[in-house]
Amino acid sequence: MHPKNISIADYTYSLPEEKIAVFPLPDRDASKLLVYKNDAISEDTYQNVAAYLPEKSLLVFNNTKVIPARILYQKPTGGIIEIFCLEPYEAISEYSTIMNKKERVRWKCMIGGISKWKEGVLFKKLNHQQLTIQLKVSLIEKLSDAYVVEFEWQPAQLSFAEVIAQMGNIPLPPYIKRALQDTDKERYQTIYAAFDGSVAAPTAGLHFTENVFASLKEKNIESGFVTLHVGAGTFKPVKAGIMKDHEMHAEWIDVSKDLIKKLVENIGNITAVGTTSLRTLETLYWMGVKTILFPESTMEELTIYQWDVYEEPMASSNFLAADALGSLLKWMQKNNYESIFAKTQILIAPGYHFKIVNAIITNFHQPQSTLLLLVAAAIGSNWRNMYEYALNNDFRFLSYGDGSLLFITNTTE
Repeated sequence: MHPKNISIADYTYSLPEEKIAVFPLPDRDASKLLVYKNDAISEDTYQNVAAYLPEKSLLVFNNTKVIPARILYQKPTGGIIEIFCLEPYEAISEYSTIMNKKERVRWKCMIGGISKWKEGVLFKKLNHQQLTIQLKVSLIEKLSDAYVVEFEWQPAQLSFAEVIAQMGNIPLPPYIKRALQDTDKERYQTIYAAFDGSVAAPTAGLHFTENVFASLKEKNIESGFVTLHVGAGTFKPVKAGIMKDHEMHAEWIDVSKDLIKKLVENIGNITAVGTTSLRTLETLYWMGVKTILFPESTMEELTIYQWDVYEEPMASSNFLAADALGSLLKWMQKNNYESIFAKTQILIAPGYHFKIVNAIITNFHQPQSTLLLLVAAAIGSNWRNMYEYALNNDFRFLSYGDGSLLFITNTTE
C-alpha cells in the first residue's frame, strides 16, 4: 500500500491520561527502557542501555537546543495573548544567523488569543541585570496555518537569542497539563544540547547522562551528532482521515561532512537516538540519491519532500547506503560545502525501507501521530503488542516518560 492511502485510524490505541508522564523522574537514566528485538520484548533502565547495543557501533544524537519559544502578553483588561515562535520567516543559510540577529527579526508563529490582539503592535518591557529590555511585536501577515510576526527590540545590540531567553518560556507540550516550573528549563533539554532552534525537545535524548555516555565509551560505542531543529508539528496528531490529506511538517537539518563520513564507516551498525535523528539520517541517504540522479542539484534542490521517496524517480532507485552517502560527500566537495543545511519533510510510514538506521531509541508516542507511523514502519504490526506491553507494565508515556530501543526489521542492505 502506498503510504498516501494509510488510514490514520488504524494507528491508534487507548492512552489513559494517568499513563502520561507529567514530570520527569528525579534521575534521567532511571527511566525504564523497553527493548524490542527479534519479536521479543524485555525491559531494563537507561542506565544499562549500552548492554543492548552492538560493540563498535555508532549512536547518533540530535544536539538541537530548545528555545523559550512561548511569549505571553497580558493585556490591561487581563486577557492573555500567547505568541509561539515556530521557525524563522526569512531566508537563511544557517540557523545561528537568525538567533544571533540584532534589532529585528521575523518569525512564523502560532498565536493564542488572536481575537484579543486589537492593536497592530504589542509592547513588553523587562528589567534584567540593570538593563531594560523593550520588545515591540508587530503582526505582519496571516498565513494559512500561522502568522508572520516581526520582533523589534532595544537595546538593539542584543541578539534575538538573548532577548527571547528573557522574554520567553520553555514550550512544554500541551498534554503536560500543569504550570511551567523552574526545573523544566533544565529537564526539558538534553545534556548535550548545543544549538538554539527547537520549539520541542528531542525527547529520546532526555534520558542520557554522563554516566550513560561513559558506559557507551567503555563498549567502544561511538557518539555522533546531527542537528534537526524540532518544530511543533512533530508531536501533532494527524487530523486527516488518510495520509494523502496530511501535510507533513518541514524542519531544518544541519549535518557536518565529518558525521557523514562516520556514517559510511559504520553502515550496518547505526542507532538513532530519537525520531528526529532517524529522519535526519534517512534524509541524508535520499539527498545522496538526488546527487546521483541530479548531479547539478543546488542545496535547496536537495530538500526531501513528503512523498519524494515513495514516487519516481527515487522510489525505483536501489543504491547502497555507501554509494548514496559517498555521492553526497563528492557533491559537497565539488560545491565547497562543509555541512548540509537544508529542509526535510520526509514522512516515514509503513511501506518505508530503512536505508541508514538499524535501531532507534525513542519514547512512546501519541495515538494517530506521524511518530507512531514511524515506529510501525520500523517494527511492523508488532507495534501494537509493544505498546500494549508498555501500557500493562507501568511504562510512562510521551515526552517526560520512559522509552524503548527498537531493532528495525524493515531495512535495505
